[in-house]
Amino acid sequence: MSRANEGQVKNRSAAPIQISAEQIIREAADRQEPHILDPVTKVHDAEEYQSYLSSRRKHFEDNIRYRREHIGNWVKYARFEEENKEYERSRSVFERALEVEHRSAELWLRYAEFEMRNEFVNRARNVLDRGVQILPRVDFLWYKYAYMEEMVGDAEKCREVFERWMNWCPDEGAWLSYARFEVRCAKSIATKDGGKQQPILDMATEVMKRYVNEYPCAKSFLKLGKWAEHEAKDISLARTVYESALVELEPEEARQARVFKQFSAFEERQGEYQRARVIYQHAIKLLRLGERSKSIGDKDEEISSNEKYRRDELYKAYVAFEKKHGQKDGIENVILTKQRAEYNKRVESDPNDYDAWFEYAKLEEDHGDTAAVREVYERAISNVPPAQEKQYWKRYIYLWIYYAIYEELEIGDMDRATKVYDACLEIIPHAQFSFAKIWVQAAKLHVRKRDLDAARKLLGKAIGLCGKEKIFIEYISLELTLGEIDRCRALYNNYLKAMPHNCKAWSRYADLERSVGETDRCRALYELAVSQQALDMPEVLWKGYIDFEIEEGEGDMARGLYERLLERTGHVKVWISFAQFEGTEIGRGVKDARDIFDRAYNRLKEDGLKEERVLLLDAWRVFEKTKGDTAGVSSVEAKMPRRIKKKRMQVDEESGAEIGWEEYFDYHFPDDEGAASNLKILDMAAKWKQAQDAESSDDSDSDSD
Repeated sequence: MSRANEGQVKNRSAAPIQISAEQIIREAADRQEPHILDPVTKVHDAEEYQSYLSSRRKHFEDNIRYRREHIGNWVKYARFEEENKEYERSRSVFERALEVEHRSAELWLRYAEFEMRNEFVNRARNVLDRGVQILPRVDFLWYKYAYMEEMVGDAEKCREVFERWMNWCPDEGAWLSYARFEVRCAKSIATKDGGKQQPILDMATEVMKRYVNEYPCAKSFLKLGKWAEHEAKDISLARTVYESALVELEPEEARQARVFKQFSAFEERQGEYQRARVIYQHAIKLLRLGERSKSIGDKDEEISSNEKYRRDELYKAYVAFEKKHGQKDGIENVILTKQRAEYNKRVESDPNDYDAWFEYAKLEEDHGDTAAVREVYERAISNVPPAQEKQYWKRYIYLWIYYAIYEELEIGDMDRATKVYDACLEIIPHAQFSFAKIWVQAAKLHVRKRDLDAARKLLGKAIGLCGKEKIFIEYISLELTLGEIDRCRALYNNYLKAMPHNCKAWSRYADLERSVGETDRCRALYELAVSQQALDMPEVLWKGYIDFEIEEGEGDMARGLYERLLERTGHVKVWISFAQFEGTEIGRGVKDARDIFDRAYNRLKEDGLKEERVLLLDAWRVFEKTKGDTAGVSSVEAKMPRRIKKKRMQVDEESGAEIGWEEYFDYHFPDDEGAASNLKILDMAAKWKQAQDAESSDDSDSDSD
């Protein structure tokens, strides 16, 4: 059997004897080795006592000899001598230890505590004096020194210790300890005088002022302000300190959120709500709370996460302050600031979210000043779409339009609005695409400025770079409003050269010539238009041409146009319009109209267009009812078809598979070949069904009798 299988469990069923966790813990406790206690030495006389001391001293000396640099051995040795009232020996051990490691602050502290425990005050003072001279940067030695002098009631020496310490420029804790010491001294003096007078804290105040001068930072000023308010109870001094912090400190220190928060909280506690509000508003404007952390063109401002948290807390404190002490305007200002913060967050996360920019600009237009609105628009238009594709630029262009409209209508600065349009036209890649609305809006702005030359120049440039139909239409509309017919003709010529297939352009040009009384030019334009090979909406052009001839009273010309049009297309609406034209005053009469209807009917019958024939017959019947006679109506109704519901199989166009049956309506005309026999069969079937219904009704009557 291999060793690999020796550790495997062969039987996984429960063991017959179960061991609980309690048994395991009890067994572990029973098997622990007993703690070996140090032997107790009993001394019966002085000789044994001296022998015991010698053995212990030899033990400590051996430990020191083995590990001379280990301070714990020296301290234990000195402690042993102290317990046996051998103070000189203990002091000698400490001195020997200091010769080994005089830079050990813990050793100096243990030495001083030994002297203090045994009430050797002068010796303790000497030890601490030596210690602070050798280690002046170790604060707890100074603390111990000052504490000892204060405990023995020697305030002057304690003050001297603090003064010596302050010469080494310690941290804020030392200065605060010095100030608190002066406060205690002042209170003790006031207590000795009977407690009727308030303690004079001038010396403590001077200490705190020296501290601020030594460390001119936001932290020291705030410490002094808090101390002046709560400890010294000097409100004017506290206010002066906070104001000095905002004026005298460096910008990076004075702009800290905690300075404004503590200053405003101080004013709020004093009941100066207006002063507190001014401080909050100044902080929000300076730190741009709820807005961008930096303005356009400024250097990047590095803000730590802790400072960001403090600024958020400052803004929350301002909101709470306005809710408690503010009025309607103040609360609305807070809400606006919060909305600005939300919009800033949206646009910073996605600068190309133009809907957010629209809403942000609208907010500033409704409640902000001109500079804020312009800043938002400038920030928005600086986010150019990343790709030069028109679909990404459609929303972006409206930022420029709204910006220019704001400058023109709200501010009244038309020159700045013109510059906005010019900048927009420069940034658009006209080689790939362009926007006619920008050109048109910019040109209309020049017109409102009464600068027609600039408007014409801009629209001419737009035709060259953009060449869209809207630009031609607006340019022609401008010149037509000004009465410049020759300019309109020149523009229409360029318009038709660029878009010869555009029927609306031909129609508008013809309408222009007709409006100025140039009938021949109008007719020539229509002739030139209908002779074009490719037209987008020829029916509009032909209709306009025919209507023009009818309005001019040229019936023969209109009739000729109808005939020419029918040569190109046999649409049922053309036939109906032709027949209705013949029935008018300038037409040849009802007889010719009937002939045209009949021609159309036969033509559609030959082409097999049943639905178109139905439309023609409906129009023919209406014509006969209005301008014909009863015989004409009867003849038309005799030609009306019969509508029959049928079924046919649907087939998928792509795969050719059968989808299912569908119902549709078919028309059977009386004059169609083969339709008469079908109609007779249908009539006979209808008569047979009527006869069956009559017989069934007779049988039911006889049964009832």
